[in-house]
Amino acid sequence: MSHFTTIQTQIKAIEPLVKALADLGFYAIEIHQIPQALYGYQGDRRSQTAEVIVRRQYIGANSNDIGFKRQPDNTFEAIISEYDRQQYSQQWIDQLTQRYAYHQLMAEAPAQGFNIESEETLEDGTIRVVVGRWV
Repeated sequence: MSHFTTIQTQIKAIEPLVKALADLGFYAIEIHQIPQALYGYQGDRRSQTAEVIVRRQYIGANSNDIGFKRQPDNTFEAIISEYDRQQYSQQWIDQLTQRYAYHQLMAEAPAQGFNIESEETLEDGTIRVVVGRWV
């Protein structure tokens, strides 16, 4: 039985989180108002709960659920098993966070009166977005 580990993130909003997960290949994502139990690779119910969940059947045959649980400071904590951390490492969390920031910017900039002027992805994977506001 794999032990779940937790990773603190700066992710706060569900919609850009779900879009970021989709960018990384996850399309069956559960969203719950009340945290739901995570399950291990044998289908065993674990004590860990989360509001945003990718179920194990969408990750891999020997995988556990991946969850994101809301914390008192309004950020989400990623809950990933030790087994799945081989594939969903800190580098994966960094990619998820980058995609999250992109989607958060795309939602927030227009709401604050900014226009997206240009966007490009650099060779190292960095996304450069230029925003502007006409006054």
